[in-house]
Amino acid sequence: MTLTFVALGLDHRHIYGMTENMQAVGARCLGFWTEGNPQPLAGYAKRFPDLHRFDTLEAALVAGADLALVSNIPGDRADVAIQAMRTGHDVMTDKPGCTSLEQLNAIKDCVAETSRIWSINFSERFEVPCVTLADQLVQDGAIGRVVHTTGLGPHRLNRPTRPDWFFQRERYGGVLTDIASHQIDQFLHFTGSDQAQVTMAHVANHANPDDPGLQDFGEIALRSDHASGYIRVDWYTPDALPTWGDGRLTLLGNDGYIELRKYVDVNGREGTDHLVLVNGDRCEKIDARDAGLPYFERLAHDIAHRTETAMTQAHCFRVMELALQAQAIAEGSVI
Repeated sequence: MTLTFVALGLDHRHIYGMTENMQAVGARCLGFWTEGNPQPLAGYAKRFPDLHRFDTLEAALVAGADLALVSNIPGDRADVAIQAMRTGHDVMTDKPGCTSLEQLNAIKDCVAETSRIWSINFSERFEVPCVTLADQLVQDGAIGRVVHTTGLGPHRLNRPTRPDWFFQRERYGGVLTDIASHQIDQFLHFTGSDQAQVTMAHVANHANPDDPGLQDFGEIALRSDHASGYIRVDWYTPDALPTWGDGRLTLLGNDGYIELRKYVDVNGREGTDHLVLVNGDRCEKIDARDAGLPYFERLAHDIAHRTETAMTQAHCFRVMELALQAQAIAEGSVI
């Protein structure tokens, strides 16, 4: 049978890729619901002009879909995801999947009660082909055992187009909960770590004093029992860069290293998905744009067969736990 899904909340543009990639693996969208008229709505309607808009969330939840894509305001995502799971849906949510430990615990309880899948689309891994190739190279032993990751997640602020909730700490969850959840996911995945400790976390507002709720800079240091990592995220991408951010990931192995220049190469190579591999036999730059995006097909398989090939539930929970812990440490709280 064809997998069906509904889109719930269009408050972030990530819903474009979530919808497109599920359609690309043969899933059928039954329609969407969103509250009000958020900025991404016009772009969504242009990309998917034939999709039905449900008048209410309740109407979308009784449409009979197998999967719910959730991309409403971050502070509200947990509630919508829980409603979706309790009405028989598996869930793919935009990051961050939640913005507080209380929300995460409620999600865990709901997953335990319903046996539904709660999966976060960490798009900086799942929607980036060069990460797919890096994953394969690491599995093949190209750089030995990964002992350190450096994840950089710069973003362009685009101040005039941002909605009010973007500048409200309780609504977006803090810069580490939000953006840095990507890099935490990549650290755990590539180092093969089930657990990790936040050894340092820091947030700041260096450049936007008129928006005191915004955290425009953040950093984290992580350590597991066999690896360590550093994460830096910010909202400082200069206007001259031809894309929204020069996102990079460096994987240091005990037999070599891989550097990913995900969205742009400021050294001059055109396009995206640039991979640099250096080990005992190879020192080369690889165009990885055709490496594929297996997460979406794997998630469809998991929904049909109740497996965990896309991402384990434990990993998904652990990423958010660490992001929330880092956010609390950076803000001087204790979880």
